[in-house]
Amino acid sequence: NGDDGRMWPTCCSSLILTLIWAFFVPRFASGLQDVTTDLFGTENEGTVAAFGDFNSDKQTDIFVIRQRKYRLLIFLADLKAPYFRPKVHLSKDDFPSVISSVVPGDYDGDSQMDVLLTGHPKGSDTQQTKVFIFWGNNQTLSKAVDVELETRSNCFNGDMIPDVFGVVSDSTEVCYLRNRILKCEKALSTNVKIRVPHSNAFIDLNKDFTAVRLSLCFLLFFLILSNVLPPQDGNFTRNHTEMVPKNVASIGQSAFVDFDGDGSQDHLLPVCFDKTCSKSAVYLARPGQTEWVPVLTDFQRRDGPWGFVPPDSSMAAELQHPITLHLGDYNLDGFPDALAILHNTSNPVQQQAFLLENVPCNNVSCRESGRMFRIHWEQTDLSSVHSAVVATFFDIYEDGILDMIVLSRTDSKTELTIHALKNNFEADAYFVKVIVLSGLCSNDCPEKVKPFGVNQPGPYVMYTSVDSNGYLKNASAGQLSQSAHLSLQLPYTVLGLGRSANFLDHLFVGIPRPPGVKDMRKQEWTAIIPNSQLIVIPFPNSDPRSWSAKLYLTPSNIVLLTAIALIGVCVFILVIIGILHWQEKKADDREKRQEAHRFHFDAM
Repeated sequence: NGDDGRMWPTCCSSLILTLIWAFFVPRFASGLQDVTTDLFGTENEGTVAAFGDFNSDKQTDIFVIRQRKYRLLIFLADLKAPYFRPKVHLSKDDFPSVISSVVPGDYDGDSQMDVLLTGHPKGSDTQQTKVFIFWGNNQTLSKAVDVELETRSNCFNGDMIPDVFGVVSDSTEVCYLRNRILKCEKALSTNVKIRVPHSNAFIDLNKDFTAVRLSLCFLLFFLILSNVLPPQDGNFTRNHTEMVPKNVASIGQSAFVDFDGDGSQDHLLPVCFDKTCSKSAVYLARPGQTEWVPVLTDFQRRDGPWGFVPPDSSMAAELQHPITLHLGDYNLDGFPDALAILHNTSNPVQQQAFLLENVPCNNVSCRESGRMFRIHWEQTDLSSVHSAVVATFFDIYEDGILDMIVLSRTDSKTELTIHALKNNFEADAYFVKVIVLSGLCSNDCPEKVKPFGVNQPGPYVMYTSVDSNGYLKNASAGQLSQSAHLSLQLPYTVLGLGRSANFLDHLFVGIPRPPGVKDMRKQEWTAIIPNSQLIVIPFPNSDPRSWSAKLYLTPSNIVLLTAIALIGVCVFILVIIGILHWQEKKADDREKRQEAHRFHFDAM
């Protein structure tokens, strides 16, 4: 084909496509853009306390605490700027206490989102927490019940209705509501004093797709199985005890995540070796192992050593924030990263939020885990938010790319300031976004409500696939494993797939099962398309084969840029064809004119 002149346009078009792809589609580009005004307008004040789809429109809403005027505002997602507007509020007349936490969920099983608030009256003992539950009714809230607890967190007895786990009169109890009537039972076989702030979690640690409760009591970690029901001791039984790392002066909140991408949930623990956190670290422990492995010890910056921010006991309880790692896959490489608040130990006033990127291990100490955290010291867009107190991930535009929300303190304001930072991450990386609903109803929900607006703690998601090099790859995540002390976990799971555009071979979803039930409640879906959102409705709970899943594709910027590149190539080829056609027509006209002026000898 090379001799007939038809090979040049093909080679040229391929070269042009390559050049346009290189120009329009960079392999990696990352940065942060402040979009606070687009999101909140002038309403960017308060403490972001929780996320959830309150009005069942498949868009995540934001719950904000304000200590003055309205106490709780629910910012509903909108289609035009500002994209989050305060549409629902609870005033001080509805809740005469200082709010310390917000936990959305369906506490009465009607598939409508209720709101649980914790707090204490002003001037009272901050340890004596009151819990108020406001019932959801057609996107409105009405107060119904309150109970006094010393601490709380969501837990399960396998009926897919969140319960309340806490301490009542020095006894650990689990409280639940049936027909909106409160009932409490003893939860643990032995009385233990739970730390405040605590790190209670409800997560699957042994890959049996059934969540277990991990409770933090003083300096011990108790692994408590929720599927063991002794005759007289309640629903939870202590199974394993684990000591914290040595020479630790203070510990932060535990976090549970598949840190190394092996399909198992690991235990991350931020610690300080002195009360001022002049020396800090992050440790990792695998399930069933007692040895702690450091995954971050280097807090040295050019301007001096940095470290975690120790809680200030002189502050009001509602402004205290424990040492916390907020986790999410920032760059979609399949390994979860973290956001943390650090301060300059030589100048504690200097306090900022930093991204902790999950990277391959490059030293001996973390060789066993194979991965480590590396602090992004020079991320100017994030460090420009001064006096940050909380930083978390949030998918602002529902495109599968995790953005950031940062809360900062201003001396002249009584409320915290909310900053929204859009993640302009662009690379040939993919994701799958999974949300598991309660499955208490499907198409026949009470009052004909849509079953999408419920935060469901306890489901477990795991996938297996093959990467671009042909190696087996899997990862896992728990949905809403923690709810206390502004854990700010998202009501969905975003799993990064890296640069592999292959279909997910297997996606497994499991939900907790009731005590005494031996069969796992797990379902498998195959050939899941990357860059898609999967909404799983486990209805009925007891029959996984009847579960349904709704798949929504999420086109990324790469699709748009690829379309632009292809359109550019087509336009260029059309221009070339037009030029060649014009030249050919011009040559034909010239030839006709020459033919007209040629002397015809036959005419003589």
